[in-house]
Amino acid sequence: MVDSLHGTGPTVVPVTRRSLLSGGGGAVLSASALALLAGISLPASDARAAPAGGSDVDILNVALGLEHEAIAAYQLGAESGLLKPDVLDVAVLFQSHHMQHRDALTEVADALDAKSLRNQKDVLRLAARLELGAANAYLGVLPSFPQGPLKQVSARLAADETMHWTALANALGEPLPTAAFSFGV
Repeated sequence: MVDSLHGTGPTVVPVTRRSLLSGGGGAVLSASALALLAGISLPASDARAAPAGGSDVDILNVALGLEHEAIAAYQLGAESGLLKPDVLDVAVLFQSHHMQHRDALTEVADALDAKSLRNQKDVLRLAARLELGAANAYLGVLPSFPQGPLKQVSARLAADETMHWTALANALGEPLPTAAFSFGV
């Protein structure tokens, strides 16, 4: 929550996955939290382990979102009329780099071949894998947050993602997990 500028009391800022990843809505993730969301291994000295197997689709979507934000930011700067010519040249150059990054990521996304989904079961398996990855990612970042609204929202998101995975696994006829600690690994 942030205080209202107009003195009418607190204003609630909704926290979404996108705002967690992009830093909007007053939520900013640490580098280690982003690594956890992306499924990147952290150094052995870190007491928290990264969640196993971050989804390629999730990672690509986060990366594409970041590239689109950078492209838009440089566009706003270029059109603002506030930049001196030499700085404008650098902004345009950096924007072109981000456009090339976006294009490269899009090519990789195309290589994942969504056309391989042939039936309902394939779609349900994909959805279940993504939900499990999301549940584990949210559980993985919880220790990074101090007590407060961001920790609470992350825990609630983890619970929802776990429920989604459970419903999808049930629809697929998969057995209940046998391990006591099935999530957050």
